[in-house]
Amino acid sequence: MNRRIALLSVWLLTDLAVFLGAFSLAYFVRVGWIFSSDFPFNNFMMVAALAAPVWLSILVATRTFALMRKQASFRTLSYLLYAAVVATAFFALGYYFFYGLFFSRLLLLQAFVFIVVFSFAWHLVFGAFSRGLLRGDHPSYPTLIIGATREAAELIRSLNQSLSPLTPVAVLDGRGTKETSVEGVPVMGKLNKLEDVLKEYGVTHLVQCSDLEQSINLLSACRSHGITYLLLPSVLGIVERDERIESLEGRPVTVVRPSEPKWKWFFS
Repeated sequence: MNRRIALLSVWLLTDLAVFLGAFSLAYFVRVGWIFSSDFPFNNFMMVAALAAPVWLSILVATRTFALMRKQASFRTLSYLLYAAVVATAFFALGYYFFYGLFFSRLLLLQAFVFIVVFSFAWHLVFGAFSRGLLRGDHPSYPTLIIGATREAAELIRSLNQSLSPLTPVAVLDGRGTKETSVEGVPVMGKLNKLEDVLKEYGVTHLVQCSDLEQSINLLSACRSHGITYLLLPSVLGIVERDERIESLEGRPVTVVRPSEPKWKWFFS
């Protein structure tokens, strides 16, 4: 827990530094490498500092800082673009409120571009760094896999190859198996050892890959130990990997849509 809190604290502070650094660089690129008396740097950066919490609050609200999220994604870039638009607009409005009309639209554009480019690059770097640190010798998210199946093996392989913060530490199989390991993760036996394995490894996440009939028992164990429960769709017989989790009048539902043009996704 301390490692996660430290990472998030460093991430927030460094993102704040990147934001302010982007504004200061835009100032010097536009004005020149001097402190202009006609356009005071202190006033400029004071308003930028006021816009910084707006920037961070949007990223926090969109869960961009979630340690589980893969930063190298279009979703992360879109959130950064959105936050940059709002923060830049807030800066322009704030500068007008304190000092009058802002004289350079080009400077605003440069600041916007610098914010997006530098912050996205930093998120890629920090995301990769944090993933490696969260795994390590003592993983922050030790994960128990239920089921010694092909889907379980593919999941473990995918988690390890992508350096996911979720680190598989043990496998349990409801029917028993002769295998001693799955993709290098030890098979600890049947589900009768569930409680012992949860305590021994300090499991934070459980992924059910088989044994549908044990879902209620597994979910109950997760709730009693404060563990996050995840279920592979293949356990329900959904194997095409075209399912989505959506909301139906406030209730989460699994949706499998028929084949249709991709543009219709935006209006479904």
